[in-house]
Amino acid sequence: MKLVIFGAAEIAQLAHFYFKRDTPFRVAAFCVDGAYIKEPTFEGLPVVPFENVTKEFSPDEHHMFLAVSYSQVNRLRAEKYEQAKKKGYKLPTYISPKATYYGTPVGDNCFIFEDNTIQPFCRIGNNVTLWSGNHIGHHSTIGDHCFISSHVVISGGVVVEPYCFLGVNTSVRDHVTIGERSVIGMGGMVTKSLEPGGVYVGAPVKRTGESEGQKI
Repeated sequence: MKLVIFGAAEIAQLAHFYFKRDTPFRVAAFCVDGAYIKEPTFEGLPVVPFENVTKEFSPDEHHMFLAVSYSQVNRLRAEKYEQAKKKGYKLPTYISPKATYYGTPVGDNCFIFEDNTIQPFCRIGNNVTLWSGNHIGHHSTIGDHCFISSHVVISGGVVVEPYCFLGVNTSVRDHVTIGERSVIGMGGMVTKSLEPGGVYVGAPVKRTGESEGQKI
């Protein structure tokens, strides 16, 4: 199976490493928006404009993985996800063989790193990143286009609505809802449900501003 990776920076380099090491996919090329191409190659492979990628790397013969970081409450990741699907690409998910995983439903274009524990009866949406070392408690739901950074503890029965970002070492108590497009700073402690569109910091967290998602 052949794969094109969207991106030509650190996360794309990581995606290339993990897909090459742990999956049957062979990475054929990278792509980015044409205005952002800095070099003609990356990791020894061609970098082509996203606008024209289907001409050289047909979706009939290639899958695509979007290796994009958290940006503007995950807006860019979501936009490129939709654009790649409209071009006809299938978007595979990477789940590390070193993650603990019990067959939870997981959407496409997810990037689930090593040492994640995903307990039974969870649901993981589309285009979700779970960086290394997280705990996703039983019966929890992670919505589309969320980015969960490292060593986050999400207790049982939690709902994380779409487009959220949870910073390193966030802790979330059981049976709360984190509203859509919420941004939680490093070390945040969530003890009750959070309204959508806020920036939250502290232990316990307090709303300190509006996320960029409110402007979308």
